[in-house]
Amino acid sequence: MGLFDKKFCDFCGKKIGLLGNKKLEDGNMCRECASKLSPWFSDRRHSTKADIQDQLDYREENREAVAAFNPTRTIGDYYKLLVDEEQKKFLVTNSYEWEKANPDVLDFSQARGCELNIEETRFEKKRQNSDGSYVSYNPPRFNYSYNFHVKILVDHPFFDDIEYSLSNGPVDNGEQPASPNTTWRTSRNEFKIFKTKDYYDFLEMGNEIKALVDGMVSGGGEDQPAASVLMAVTCPKCGASTIPDAFGCCEYCGGAIYG
Repeated sequence: MGLFDKKFCDFCGKKIGLLGNKKLEDGNMCRECASKLSPWFSDRRHSTKADIQDQLDYREENREAVAAFNPTRTIGDYYKLLVDEEQKKFLVTNSYEWEKANPDVLDFSQARGCELNIEETRFEKKRQNSDGSYVSYNPPRFNYSYNFHVKILVDHPFFDDIEYSLSNGPVDNGEQPASPNTTWRTSRNEFKIFKTKDYYDFLEMGNEIKALVDGMVSGGGEDQPAASVLMAVTCPKCGASTIPDAFGCCEYCGGAIYG
């Protein structure tokens, strides 16, 4: 067959446009059918027609799980983790009309862990000379921003994790570099995008998600994170919302909370 021969979707039978083909290991798929796959699935090109048909069948069955899902707890601003505590099920979605989006519904027992990652961005601030040129301060000054990522590890036949940006882009922290607790893994780069949201809001949000998922893994469900949230206090030194450690110190700056 030639490069520009007409192709047809192996699932709905419709003709595929010139730039609309979604290649499979042994066939072709149109954009409309591809949009029905799980948003967390990323191995389409290495999947067979049989593999994809199995997933499409599962996705149709998932609609019943969505219809029966009754969220009792929601965590997140952009992407949201929704939890049905009575049925011990959860889902993650960025759709305002999540019932129509058909998000994957998972059991608590399918959770395998949670990873929290922060990308630190550093951008040098410069001052303008009398001749209009920009030069570095002495010593150099920098603005810092942070992007918060959550990865929920799962046992699922079609994907291994649910990974998303908790902050939906970098969060401006001004000239103050932040040091999260050891729960978060940090990487750094040199690009800059500003968003207005308090650094510690997302830090606490991520910790709440991790506590919830860890509770699922251990069999504790929603009970474990609820206790953690209730114990949070405001650090008098750095202003962070924190859960004091065994010595009564802030988990972020190490300052004493009491006394």
